[in-house]
Amino acid sequence: MKLDYSRPSAWEMLDQKKVFVFSDLYKDFLSKVKTEREAVEEIINLAKEAGFKQYPKSKEKFYISFKDKAIALVVRGKKPADEGMFILAAHLDSPRIDLKMVPLYEDKDSNLALVDTHYYGGIKKYQWVNHPLALHGVVVRKDGKRIEVRIGEDENDPVLVIPDLLPHLASKQMEKPAKEVIEGENLDAVIGHLSKKYKEKGKEEESIKKAILEALNKKYGIVEEDLISADLELVPAVKPRDVGLDRSLIGAYGHDDRSSVFTELMAVLDLKKKPERTVLAFFFDKEEIGSEGNTSAQSHFLRYVASLVAKDPNLALLNSIAISADVDAGMHPLYKDVFEKKNTAVLGKGVVLTKYTGHGGKYMASEARAEFVAELRRIFEKAKVPWQPGALGKVDVGGGGTVAAYLARYGMDVIDMGVPVLSMHSPFEIASKADLYSGYLAYKAFIESKL
Repeated sequence: MKLDYSRPSAWEMLDQKKVFVFSDLYKDFLSKVKTEREAVEEIINLAKEAGFKQYPKSKEKFYISFKDKAIALVVRGKKPADEGMFILAAHLDSPRIDLKMVPLYEDKDSNLALVDTHYYGGIKKYQWVNHPLALHGVVVRKDGKRIEVRIGEDENDPVLVIPDLLPHLASKQMEKPAKEVIEGENLDAVIGHLSKKYKEKGKEEESIKKAILEALNKKYGIVEEDLISADLELVPAVKPRDVGLDRSLIGAYGHDDRSSVFTELMAVLDLKKKPERTVLAFFFDKEEIGSEGNTSAQSHFLRYVASLVAKDPNLALLNSIAISADVDAGMHPLYKDVFEKKNTAVLGKGVVLTKYTGHGGKYMASEARAEFVAELRRIFEKAKVPWQPGALGKVDVGGGGTVAAYLARYGMDVIDMGVPVLSMHSPFEIASKADLYSGYLAYKAFIESKL
């Protein structure tokens, strides 16, 4: 008997009206959230609307924001937390271009002012040039005052851009390997061009840089030194858009991993009954750079939150079951050779269960036990959730990791699950609306189950 590896269409299994309504909410979320700080702020807003209170004002249904870059939502369950919890974990950060500590400089030869940058996460650097970029983040002055910066999102705002070399003069550039076509130190963005005359030490000189600093001081009350104590990011200045004449896809910056953030968040906020187990929903930072840092999945934030609801947090985490909510690669119509068809997710076939991550011979992998995978299959079949198995390409082609490995260190069962994405880590990723809604249904079915 020939095995059929195909999965049914999620579109046929779902109420399409609900899919499109949910997708519109997601697009609105994405348009507001382009940095981890903005994500935390919006999660708090939506959690408050759903009746969550900041800990310790409530100890049954609460949230804890951690350094404005990570956050956890908690819903107390029927069983004692020591018997194990439902844990969901997504990451808030996405690949981007960060400003260096001393970013602003003027290039006299080109008559331009630019900002010096350092790219964040795994990107194809050539994709980020000649693209309108918005400046988001915070500047903290020496007196402690924090200034919010968000330039480039309004249609009347200016944008920044990283200029590429014209093809007429790029013969040597075009001979380079793709990863070297644009070098990291050549990702500086144009921030100004109009100079002003300034008197200094009795001499008059024209300066674009000083004119930019003057404008920043007038608008935000900051000086150049304040840029040292700043978290400033360049992100694509594009709004989420429907893709395809049938409007079945969403193109946007940040599907990885804010598609998981939104679907996980909505699943928790939509809990109507007290769950069997206590639900911990985490939203971490720094996943795109290996989950290093004090707001990442490797920090003690998870264990601290567990200690608030369990007598023995170590035992509670050991007995827990978890989903690492993260995206996977969808089959690419133009580059099929890097995928293994039977074990690759397809857009429009539902949320992706990824049993293991890692690379090569399963190095650095977090792999779910067969028993846990079977339990999830039963839950999703019963709840009629469209889902599919998937892996990140052929064995020796590439690979990747998620926060699953750091959750697994506590001894809990954990698996990766999220939507399949095209053009991952680019300024404009593509995902299916049906898969997005399937992800929401899957996370909801998981935390509403009796596992």
